[in-house]
Amino acid sequence: MLGLRLRQLVKVPRGTGFFSPISWQSRGFSQSMAAMHGHLKKPNPGEELKITFISKDGSQSSYEVAEGDSLLDIAQANHLDMEGACGGSCACSTCHIIVDPAYYDSIPEPSDDENDMLDLAFGLTETSRLGCQVFMAKELDGLRVALPAMTRNLQSRDFNK
Repeated sequence: MLGLRLRQLVKVPRGTGFFSPISWQSRGFSQSMAAMHGHLKKPNPGEELKITFISKDGSQSSYEVAEGDSLLDIAQANHLDMEGACGGSCACSTCHIIVDPAYYDSIPEPSDDENDMLDLAFGLTETSRLGCQVFMAKELDGLRVALPAMTRNLQSRDFNK
């Protein structure tokens, strides 16, 4: 009905233009799964792993997490100030963390890609890693990591007023 009324208003010949039956073909609907940054698996009872984040201001926050969760996901799920601009694909250094030296050797060696990104990190230390590349494991239970004072993706809140 609407098509007929518009056709009369704009004088579009039947079977041509926007209102042609050809333009009203049915299209299938497709969607892709939304990226789930910050999602965490719930730890099984008795299998909780503990991690402590030390923020820029020195405050400490401890969490119980499941094996296999990345430090980036843990931080974002708990609203800590870790950006992860690349979404955890090891293409930036905004999830830079400083690992407690007591735990550093328990973490698998960084890949070449991670080392390349770490070269860009602000305030690089001997125990620096990217949060998106460190995954919780039983040997990391009790892990302590510090968030650096700034990242390369500077924001106004990184500066005191």
